[in-house]
Amino acid sequence: MGEFDGRVEGHRDGHGFVMPDNGDPAVYLAPQEMRSVLHRDRVRVRVQRMDRKGRPEGRVLEIIERRKTPIIGRLLHEGGQWIVAPEDRRYGQDVLIPKNATASAQVGQVVSVELTEPPSLHSQPVGRVVEVLGEIDDAGMEIEIAVRKYEVPHRFTPETLAAAAALPEKLRAVDRKNRVDLTDVALVTIDGEDARDFDDAVYCEPFKRGRGKTAFTGWRLLVAIADVSHYVKPGEALDNDAYERATSVYFPRRVIPMLPEKLSNGLCSLNPHVERLALVCDMIVGEDGAIDAYQFFPAVINSHARLTYTEVASALANTRGPEAQKRADVLPHLLHLHEVYRALLKQRAKRGAIDFETTETQIVCDDNGRIEKIVPRTRTDAHRLIEESMLAANVCAAAFIAQAEHPSLYRVHEGPTPEKRVALQAYLRALGLGLHISDDPTPGEMQAISQSTQGRPDALQISTMLLRSMQQAVYTATNNGHFGLAYDAYTHFTSPIRRYPDLLVHRVIKALLGGKRFHLAPNALTRTPELRKNARPAVKPAKPLSQELQVWEGVGAHCSANERRADEASRDVEAWLKCRFMREHLGEEFSGTVSAVAGFGLFVTLDALYVDGLVHITELGGEYYRFDEARQELRGERSGVRYAVGARVRVQVSRVDLDGRKIDFRLVREGESDRLLEKGRPERAERGERGDRTKAPSALAELNAVREADRVVKASARDLKTQVAVGDSTKRSRKPAARRPAPRPRTRR
Repeated sequence: MGEFDGRVEGHRDGHGFVMPDNGDPAVYLAPQEMRSVLHRDRVRVRVQRMDRKGRPEGRVLEIIERRKTPIIGRLLHEGGQWIVAPEDRRYGQDVLIPKNATASAQVGQVVSVELTEPPSLHSQPVGRVVEVLGEIDDAGMEIEIAVRKYEVPHRFTPETLAAAAALPEKLRAVDRKNRVDLTDVALVTIDGEDARDFDDAVYCEPFKRGRGKTAFTGWRLLVAIADVSHYVKPGEALDNDAYERATSVYFPRRVIPMLPEKLSNGLCSLNPHVERLALVCDMIVGEDGAIDAYQFFPAVINSHARLTYTEVASALANTRGPEAQKRADVLPHLLHLHEVYRALLKQRAKRGAIDFETTETQIVCDDNGRIEKIVPRTRTDAHRLIEESMLAANVCAAAFIAQAEHPSLYRVHEGPTPEKRVALQAYLRALGLGLHISDDPTPGEMQAISQSTQGRPDALQISTMLLRSMQQAVYTATNNGHFGLAYDAYTHFTSPIRRYPDLLVHRVIKALLGGKRFHLAPNALTRTPELRKNARPAVKPAKPLSQELQVWEGVGAHCSANERRADEASRDVEAWLKCRFMREHLGEEFSGTVSAVAGFGLFVTLDALYVDGLVHITELGGEYYRFDEARQELRGERSGVRYAVGARVRVQVSRVDLDGRKIDFRLVREGESDRLLEKGRPERAERGERGDRTKAPSALAELNAVREADRVVKASARDLKTQVAVGDSTKRSRKPAARRPAPRPRTRR
């Protein structure tokens, strides 16, 4: 491999990896090598040897670029020195702060630090406090940390705020020009109870064309989407900020929006009983669920009602009940929506689209932003009919653009890679159930296996393995179809308030409707995430891309990267909240289900709390357990005891590491509960909150990796609605820093 350039990825245990720019496998950096670099630095490395695990091990030759973003952490005073312990443990080193560079921050407060001296082999980094965020227990502090930790843009520029303020409060005559007036059509919005921005409204009525027995019958389905592109123009301040964010970021009790509130909750939100601009997808759906015709047009609409999923589900379940009577004016249209939904389901089954039912949860917080409870999110026919309506509109948008051969962004989800396919085939053979997939698997094969194993004790395990075999969905200019949904062409059209790709798709469609082409220019005013040069593309194009398509491809990579950033930030906040929540349950016992298996232990989901944690392999008993990768299980060599996905266990909450976002369980065997209480294990576990077992991989991080494929498949449909297919010049003496020992583990509140 020789010498190469790459980006450093730190690890909480002190070592790190270099991710080569050319897409080659990562190279290991020993802790000693990591002393002179920091997480996310760009370096030049030479491969020295292969380590004992068979990984290439490198030596840092040159630091090409230092990351200039602030480091977030807790200000501490130890041994007469001020230091900041980074909240993101991948940085690996504490930052020394001169006593006159603390910006009046108090001990224990969360601060943002700017480096004034980089680390070296013999000294720690030095910095100064540039922002005091507050106390760690302040309400919403976990979100303030996350948006900075993941560099999520959370402040609009003054130019953007001024542009938003200058927008009109209501529609003007010029806004209505060349638009179809649909204000008399009973379009309604259907969203969750806590939704504030409404970017889609729906309407359905029976449709009949022709006469007699041969007449074509079906439904006319209208999906009206907020016309954000009317207000957000390319190259303007609003567009620049929207592109930089690329997506809204959703946290418990807070949203970092892609657009200012005047747009996201006002002009572009399809609020009830006010006129709004929309781009409409008008479809004719046959009795078999096939879309026989469609058209797009700009319109003026007036939502006749703001409905919730709960209200609609109740009305559909009992058409003579109180909810139905309260919505009597729109009830017939809701019934038609339900009818077209059932027809669309026929096409889903015919295509063989993947539809794994998994339990989604919702975090309910108290007034202080702490978890009050975690409850399962029930999906009803109300959720599903909206999902299917949005899927239909997205497919029509992709077909319209593809037919015109116009560059755009597609939402692409490819099938299993050869490596994952081989692993899945080996797993299915190991089960000995006669289940198998071909060398060129189809979504229908996956769905057939899932359906044929329903009701089996290992059904969850099989579904998990099917999900893990799939790739991540991305935005790209190359249309390779959507494997999970079994579409030849698919894009995102239905959420331009919160997703930048949807806004671009709207611009393309409106240009085509006007007989023009939309030319996407590189945006030099916005920051693009680090893209690995010459890296293997997520979707391999069939032929070399033109210069214009390369621009689209770059924007797709930007949107995909920021989507992942938003997901990581949201998961980090949820993990922090769950750890804080579980500290109140230290020592308590719960029943749970094994949700994933790894070589180092079992991940268990608690039945009552819907929280995940790790049972480390050392807690399984005094024997050697071998990890069977094909069967995805741990088996005791002496006893033959097996632990696989779906196994029922009883565990005790033994340890919670708030900083590491880790929850550890221990297996409780029959008759052990009383002995554990007598020994006082919970107290020891709490005192040892950052003990040696921090060497174990992060339970929540590993579980998130295991479930990434699950998110990919569900996002294609769920993200349509419910996430239902982000210098002080004072120097310190070098000598004391050189003698200072490596930072020791600390217990923080």
